[in-house]
Amino acid sequence: MATIHLRTSKNEYIADSDDNEIGIFQFFDDTGDIPNPFGDLGLDLSPSELRETAYEVLIGSCRSSGAGRPLTYISSSVRATERSQPMTSSSSPSLQRSLTSSAASKLKKALGLKSSSKKKNEENSESASQGIGNSVKKRAGTVGELMRVQMRVSEQIDSRVRRGLLRVAAGQLGRRVESVVLPLELLQQFRSSDFPSLREYETWQRRILKILEAGLLLHPHMPLAKTEMAPQQLRKIICGAADKPIETGKHSEPMQVLRSVVMSLACRSFDGSVSEICHWADGIPLNIHLYLILLESCFDVNDETSVIEEVDEVLELIKKTWVILGINQILHNICFFWVLFCRYITTSQLEDDLLFASVNMLLEVEKDAKATEDPAYSKILSSTLSYILGWAEKRLLSYHATFYRGNIDVMQSVLSLGASAAKILAEDVSHEYRRKRKEVDVAYGRVDTYIRSSVQNAFSQEKDKVISSRQSTKYQQNPLHVLSILAQNIGELAFNEKEIYSPVLKRWHPLATGVAVVTLHTCYGNELKQFVRGINELTPEAIQVLLSAEKLEKDLVEMAVADSVDSEDGGKAIIQEMIPYDTEAVIANLVKSWIHTRVDRLKQWVDRTLQQEVWDTQSNKGHFAPSAVEVLRILEETLEAFFLLPIPMHPVLLPELVSGLDKCLHSYIIKAKSGCGSRSTFVPNLPALTRCSTGSKLFKKKDSSHMGLWKKSQVSTTTGDGSFSITRLCVRINTLYNIRKELDVLEKRTISNLSNSTFGHDNVGNGKFEDSVAGCIEGIQQLSEATAYKVVFHDLSHVLCDYLYVGEISSSRIEPFLQELEQYLEKVSVTVHDRARTRRKILSFLWICSGPMEMVCQLI
Repeated sequence: MATIHLRTSKNEYIADSDDNEIGIFQFFDDTGDIPNPFGDLGLDLSPSELRETAYEVLIGSCRSSGAGRPLTYISSSVRATERSQPMTSSSSPSLQRSLTSSAASKLKKALGLKSSSKKKNEENSESASQGIGNSVKKRAGTVGELMRVQMRVSEQIDSRVRRGLLRVAAGQLGRRVESVVLPLELLQQFRSSDFPSLREYETWQRRILKILEAGLLLHPHMPLAKTEMAPQQLRKIICGAADKPIETGKHSEPMQVLRSVVMSLACRSFDGSVSEICHWADGIPLNIHLYLILLESCFDVNDETSVIEEVDEVLELIKKTWVILGINQILHNICFFWVLFCRYITTSQLEDDLLFASVNMLLEVEKDAKATEDPAYSKILSSTLSYILGWAEKRLLSYHATFYRGNIDVMQSVLSLGASAAKILAEDVSHEYRRKRKEVDVAYGRVDTYIRSSVQNAFSQEKDKVISSRQSTKYQQNPLHVLSILAQNIGELAFNEKEIYSPVLKRWHPLATGVAVVTLHTCYGNELKQFVRGINELTPEAIQVLLSAEKLEKDLVEMAVADSVDSEDGGKAIIQEMIPYDTEAVIANLVKSWIHTRVDRLKQWVDRTLQQEVWDTQSNKGHFAPSAVEVLRILEETLEAFFLLPIPMHPVLLPELVSGLDKCLHSYIIKAKSGCGSRSTFVPNLPALTRCSTGSKLFKKKDSSHMGLWKKSQVSTTTGDGSFSITRLCVRINTLYNIRKELDVLEKRTISNLSNSTFGHDNVGNGKFEDSVAGCIEGIQQLSEATAYKVVFHDLSHVLCDYLYVGEISSSRIEPFLQELEQYLEKVSVTVHDRARTRRKILSFLWICSGPMEMVCQLI
């Protein structure tokens, strides 16, 4: 009974039988199943029983091909002394051909198999159950002896088979072996006395009957008719033999009945005539099972991975069984291909030459598939190649996990197997349905699928590895994000793909590298999309991931373009598959969102703070508003944070940031000067003309009541309860001046940051606060004007009115007004900033002397 062993390293099954042989049908499958592409026999025939039957067919076929010469039986007692000498001429010449170790095998050369090393002292590894013994085995001197050893047939069984065939030959003179039913003849020739024990004889007889059942009832050469009685009779005889062995004497009635039934079934023909050839072992899959066992003898019993040097002579001998087994060259080719392939698998895939030989043998199978339309062969071919293709694709769909630099030659052989099998199967299907097959490169399509599948699997494995590694380092300070690490690893994976795998894959797919990098690009892009969807704000980690993705995309695109430069379309199809990551756009949008958040926050702060600002001179030494200091600090910190962002588009996005900040600051400036009054606020309406020459008709006496009303109107013309006092107006002037001064410094610092930017400054953006600067200049001018008019026409209105408009002309003097004005100028000079003081004095005097005083003169 076969024992299945699991190889944990490659997750494949290897089957060894209980008699120390490798079973041809004990296949490899992760599920533990043992698939058989040729079909099951439907009987519990053990490998040893099938092997003994195959050996009987071999010996009988060689006897038949020996030009009518009978087989000579040699007892085991004298066999040992004559083993090194040629056997007598009465034996079959094909069996007694001497072996020459010097001759190189033509078949091994054709298949690319290396010559096995010569072993001087070979141990006899046959088990006691086979009867070969534990003595050191000598090298076989003839092909027949070599076949016995290779098929693990004991000398006892060999002697019995030869003795039985001699008896058959004696009773069937002139008849060829294909004209007799060999199991039936052997059954009649042997008695229980020919076996060591009755139990062994009964076991042997049951084996013979099971072979007859398999060849005539279960798998006949010609389908059985339901109306035939012979099959029913044979089943009845076989069932009866299970309880009581059949009497096999020549004149035994049970034996005569059995012979009659067996011959009637074996000699049927499709035209209804009696065939001269007996068909008892040429039905599929019985013949395939027996033939595969014979082909197994081509492998050295002491080195299961080596094909014997005498394989040419052995195959020549095996081919003599074709007439009994119904084998032809095309069946031989596919069977020999299967044997080579299975031997590679069941010997732990250690001998790559066997795989290479399988590839070469499959080329012959491909030629046969084109030249034949036999339905039975097509069925065998399809079943066999389906298993081959499944085995190959299991490895190729994830070739990164199976192959590496050290065994890349094996990958090429596996690819050849898979591509050829897929091509033959595609042609066989179109042939079966008699339809024209479109000219499609099957191998190209399959390899394209292998690349995409394996790269996807490799990407998933790399991703899992990075995640696992990231979890072990999550407590480290500032660890890289998973996608940043993954981008680096994917770049290395793409390079390895190009260096190791693509040279092999390009035989079937010219754009192998391009397809691989496109797949990696797509896989990483899917992960990047999920990451981008989860970004709510701009963070250094997010920018790091996006920049890593940008670099990876650049490298992958370069590899794809270089790989497809010689293609028909210049690589357009490949490049079109690479949907851009648009990392720059994502970064720009994130930065814009960051800018809008900062600007909105500053705007809200300005609106809230100015409502609480008191414009007090005691706030600080500079006599300017604390809110201005804070707003400038926010501007500076925002610009500094902007330039600390590791992005490549500082010059592009700087204008948008400065524009937003400029609007907020300009809003602050407007609100700082708003409500402080203007010329129209403080200058009264001109009274009626009072000065004219004597005797003029327009002469009117000074109307003191009118002047009182004007004076009263000026007292009421005020903006509040002291919120716009002279000192507070000066604080506003200082504030605007300070903002203007600090903006110059901020603009210079911005230009310096652009020059020092990591990503260069080819397109330096505009970093000037133009609206705010203009607003400061205009605001200072407006506040100065408002201060002058307020002093003259509001704060000093009582002096102006009393000394210029009350009383006679002789009493109208400007000196008292100027004395009062000097006190206000002193207050202004103390409050206004040093550098602004001279300018403010000049402006004040200009406005007071040229502006307001001009109005005064007009009023006078």
